[in-house]
Amino acid sequence: MNLSGLRLANPTMLASGILGYTAETLKSIVEGGAGAVVTKSVGLKPRKGYPNPTVVQASWGLINAMGLPNPGIDEFVHEIRGAKLAFDVPLVVSVYGYSESEYASVSRKAVAAGADAVELNLSCPHVKETGSEIGQDVEILGGVVKRVKSSVRRPIFVKLTPNVTSITDIAEVAVDAGADALTLTNTVKAIAIDAETALPVLGNKVGGLSGPAIKPIALRCVYDVYERVKVPIIGCGGVTDWRDAVEFLLAGASGVQIGTAIALKGPEVFKAIAHGVQKYLANKGFDGVEKIVGLAHRK
Repeated sequence: MNLSGLRLANPTMLASGILGYTAETLKSIVEGGAGAVVTKSVGLKPRKGYPNPTVVQASWGLINAMGLPNPGIDEFVHEIRGAKLAFDVPLVVSVYGYSESEYASVSRKAVAAGADAVELNLSCPHVKETGSEIGQDVEILGGVVKRVKSSVRRPIFVKLTPNVTSITDIAEVAVDAGADALTLTNTVKAIAIDAETALPVLGNKVGGLSGPAIKPIALRCVYDVYERVKVPIIGCGGVTDWRDAVEFLLAGASGVQIGTAIALKGPEVFKAIAHGVQKYLANKGFDGVEKIVGLAHRK
């Protein structure tokens, strides 16, 4: 299948934030059957992230507040080059920054090292001191996307946050600014409190909820945005089996990203989901994923 110029053997992708910092771990995801992989977000300079605890189990998901720990793009380029030698599925590098120029600089370095596409992390809801709130400001978001689009000759994916009043309006701004595809969505703001200590569990207090609990929210975002924009959408949020993936495709996604399910089922979840989707298509008489994209919108 073709996704904004990238050739994928199946519609599954590793979501950013999960096992995406080394060529070795990315290779294990590819061996698990992923059609493409997205790295963990990387910035211009190294970042330690938030103090522990950074992850807590929630009903039907996980709440995390990692704080974007990363070695910085100048160090991470070695992993990008190693990954390109280790496997041949599309490699998408997730980037973040404090300004338009930082997003552009990190993106250029990622592409120069071999990235097949760049995903702009504009929406990490628990990092206030970085560019995470860009996804909630249409003017700033548009400027970042335009700057990166003019800086690299690779597809630009824009990952949007559900923590906005109207994600469809934000999506239109991103597409008008040059986004080649949209990833919907990032985590939902959440908190966990310990009844014994009477304190928030996470070191950063507030984090982002992922997993099955947010699937209906992400699915609604995909459904709504599909009716407003004409670029491919990548569904992300609570995909744990083939049925979840099919629902996102029917809502309008051209592919799906998988994250929390890896912690629940291991890397082999990609093969299981891809096989299930293919079996569904065969049973329904469709000869390709693209034939069911947006089918839920038929009148």
